[in-house]
Amino acid sequence: MNKHAVLQLILEKLNVDLETAQRAAQTAYETATHEENIAENKYDTLGLEASYLAAGQAKRVEEIRQSLALCQNLQLRAYDDQRGIELGALVGLEDENGRQQWLFLAPDAAGLKVDVVGQPVTVITARSPLGKNLLGKRIDDEVEILVAGAQQHFTVTEAR
Repeated sequence: MNKHAVLQLILEKLNVDLETAQRAAQTAYETATHEENIAENKYDTLGLEASYLAAGQAKRVEEIRQSLALCQNLQLRAYDDQRGIELGALVGLEDENGRQQWLFLAPDAAGLKVDVVGQPVTVITARSPLGKNLLGKRIDDEVEILVAGAQQHFTVTEAR
């Protein structure tokens, strides 16, 4: 699995998400400002509700723009065992039950998932508990995180 290809897929997905969010924001804005949605009395709140939705959609557009810019400016470096896992790393993990997962450590866009030849890759950030614990780790290192009161153990199987 090539991390440059994974980053390209992440950028493409963010661009699609941005276009979708922009259309939704425009639709919400048009609904909020449409003359039929002007309040006729204090109980007529359709226009107000639409304006809240438009504001939320505009905020979402800005968040995606920020994620896209941060990911576009990410400088990928080859994995170096001396530095260990760092921002831009593509990491393979195995849990205590032998289940494998792939993660991409990005500056933003946490939770985004892309498919690389049938293999899902999840974007995490260094702000997440798992991302924080992965920084500086090397292949075969153990990683532990506490999730909802339960300790989870992982082994780093690959890093690129």
